[in-house]
Amino acid sequence: MAGTDRTKKSEASATPGPAVILVAPQLGENIGTAARAMLNFGLSDLRLVKPRDGWPNERALAAASGADFVIEGAQLFETTAEAVADLDYVVATTARSRDMVKPILTPETAAQAMRRTFGGGGKGGLLFGPERTGLENDDIALADAIMMVPVNPAFASLNLAQCVLLMSYEWFKAGDDTEAERIDYQQTRPAKKEELVGFFEHLEGELDRFGFLKPPEKRPSMVRNLRNMFQRAGLTEQEVRTLRGVVASLTRRYPKGEGPTDQD
Repeated sequence: MAGTDRTKKSEASATPGPAVILVAPQLGENIGTAARAMLNFGLSDLRLVKPRDGWPNERALAAASGADFVIEGAQLFETTAEAVADLDYVVATTARSRDMVKPILTPETAAQAMRRTFGGGGKGGLLFGPERTGLENDDIALADAIMMVPVNPAFASLNLAQCVLLMSYEWFKAGDDTEAERIDYQQTRPAKKEELVGFFEHLEGELDRFGFLKPPEKRPSMVRNLRNMFQRAGLTEQEVRTLRGVVASLTRRYPKGEGPTDQD
């Protein structure tokens, strides 16, 4: 599977996470793709309430694309009440407003609430309904909150795996400390100021020699503009060396101390 590093320890085996409860799922393929989505973000507690085509299901295993232990470890229940019995906090997913007084959360706030539950020593679960009809009101009555995804109101339908993926991602993100933005420097590093100044002086010396930094009274502001431009680029040590090579290559035909003549 592309992107899978089997040398890494699975998040699912290291950190407890919310149970994913699928109520009356219709197709084995949908269960399998939901299991795959769970494992992408470190979840493994899959609970099934009366799957339509029975259990176990070979199509679910095939569609899981390697998330076999999630499928093989799935628990089977006769009712939603039994599936959530050991949980302290349950969020029900639905695309429709219900005539119930319950907190309505976005995926992000639902994940944060779930993290608080686990942080306090509790257990939580995410409740998903059948693909065609969604959760029944009796199922939602067992939940502490409702999660509604802000989507295009003219096309609000998400399939089961999409919804499981979305909530699994939000759960993972809520506990992830990955930097929002970073640069992979590979075999180089950010240029030191000494290296940047060396490049600036090299470039400015050649520009003086070729008569670019004129008239003299404008030279200070022109130099500042050039330096600011390269500072914003966030150059690496390798890039500074490359730029110095470019400058040297472009000016090599003229001996030091000389610039181009009017005939050049």
